[in-house]
Amino acid sequence: MNVPDPQAIATDWLAQFSDPNQWQSWFKMMPEMDAIPGAAMLRDAGAVIRPDVMDQLKNDYMAEFGLLWQAFLAGKAPAVNDRRFSAPAWLANPVSAFHAASYLLNAKFLSAMADAVETTSHQKQKIRFTVQQIVDAMSPANFLATNPEAQEKLIQTKGESLAKGLANMLGDIQKGHISLSDEKAFEVGRNLANTEGQVVFENELFQLLQYAPLTAEVHERPLLMVPPCINKYYILDLQPENSLVRYAVEQGNTVFLVSWRNPDRSLAKTSWDDYVEQGVLRAIAVASEISKQDQLNMLGFCVGGTLLSTSLAVLAARGEHPAASLTLLTTFLDFSDTGILNVFVDEAQVKLREQTLREGGLMPGRDLASTFSSLRPNDLVWNYVQSNYLKGNEPPPFDLLYWNSDSTNLPGPMFCWYLRNTYLENNLKVADKLSVAGEKIDFANIDAPAFIYGSREDHIVPWQSAYGSVPLLNPDKPEANRFILGASGHIAGVINPAAKKKRSYWTNDGKLGQDADSWFAGATEQPGSWWPEWAAFLAEHGGKRVKARSKLGNTKYKPIEAAPGRYVKAKAE
Repeated sequence: MNVPDPQAIATDWLAQFSDPNQWQSWFKMMPEMDAIPGAAMLRDAGAVIRPDVMDQLKNDYMAEFGLLWQAFLAGKAPAVNDRRFSAPAWLANPVSAFHAASYLLNAKFLSAMADAVETTSHQKQKIRFTVQQIVDAMSPANFLATNPEAQEKLIQTKGESLAKGLANMLGDIQKGHISLSDEKAFEVGRNLANTEGQVVFENELFQLLQYAPLTAEVHERPLLMVPPCINKYYILDLQPENSLVRYAVEQGNTVFLVSWRNPDRSLAKTSWDDYVEQGVLRAIAVASEISKQDQLNMLGFCVGGTLLSTSLAVLAARGEHPAASLTLLTTFLDFSDTGILNVFVDEAQVKLREQTLREGGLMPGRDLASTFSSLRPNDLVWNYVQSNYLKGNEPPPFDLLYWNSDSTNLPGPMFCWYLRNTYLENNLKVADKLSVAGEKIDFANIDAPAFIYGSREDHIVPWQSAYGSVPLLNPDKPEANRFILGASGHIAGVINPAAKKKRSYWTNDGKLGQDADSWFAGATEQPGSWWPEWAAFLAEHGGKRVKARSKLGNTKYKPIEAAPGRYVKAKAE
């Protein structure tokens, strides 16, 4: 069976949904099954659902719809257990309540139908994802004509909310993205990324920041942080109260940090090898020279962790071991299970990117941002459509969401290499299969104790995949590895300040095995932030305490400009 690409399915379904007659047919008393958008398309595309399963789905649907219709005729408000319809206005109007309940029933049916399709697991994942995108988009909360909250505000404000909403929409069209936060409330270098420091080195690819000490004494071995080159580094240095950078400095660490350049056309031919050789390896060398230390504590976050680990494997192949310790935060080394992102990666899609970008070009930041927003459309798209456009509200200031909208481009060759060798073919984890910067890669050769962190509700790097780094690092001495599981998601789990004593994390002091679920079965939940556990790990490998140096850089690497530097302020084209 040839199941079409999810983008083709989406196009077909959107065409059906754009026909008001199709959508209105959902709200008839007893609609025909082929009138439901998507049902006929799936059948025509060759997606097989066993007749007995389809008959059961149809009977269940008709029975539930019949009960819903009878309740509506009797004037009874249906139960609507969905936060999108929790406002009193939805239940105050019987028609609105019925629309919401009907929508949820149809969404349930379409999801069940997608689950019933007989195909490969990868194709089924694509179909489920596409179904969910369409279902979320067609919520009655997303349209003024069917959103009683927006209608109430329209009447209360005598049309002012609609005028403001249109202005918000036009403003966002000019900006090229939906405003998730009050963007006028923040400025990088003023109230974001304002931990004191200096740029002590720069090349075409990155600036290296060194932060000023906040303690009289520091550990002799510094900490080098490598953030992801997808999005900007200041997720690690938002504001003083939630800055991981500042926390590390307060714990007596001399902190260096890589600030990746936001690529423009001049970097259109930059490769993964360049990010390793001219990026991470250069940062390691400069930080070592300035600190006069042969070994550093090192941290990589997300793809920054993948880059850092690759770089350390390159150095290991050259007989060099500059890491006193390695911290990986929500990082893939083993891409066996990439979660929902898997729907965007197959041979056809990767080849398409390679045809257009492999020899040069840029992967636009706005495209990357749209991809990540599609993973949580209700939270990152439709919630703001309803509030900003339908109700005319201004989004409140929120530093994390401001950062989320500050997109970065990626060089085409680097992006294509990354897609094929990690998400598509999972080559990076296989010892000696790939050469990077002229060296065969084997993570087992990295000689450094590892602190590996995953977030339990991470939709970008599933925590079991973060745990997948455990058997790849220090395979001959597993006691050198430690795994910590934090609550919440990809970003909120990492940025969980110790002082706020929020959320929780899990530890297991037993032997780390191959299986993540077995580890969790023996784990103990701890209250608060995991940051103090990490601080203790850094201290263990930081060497002796020495007097903090007030001058940053050295005679060879003199300060160029104050942190955060100009690279982080550059906007994506």
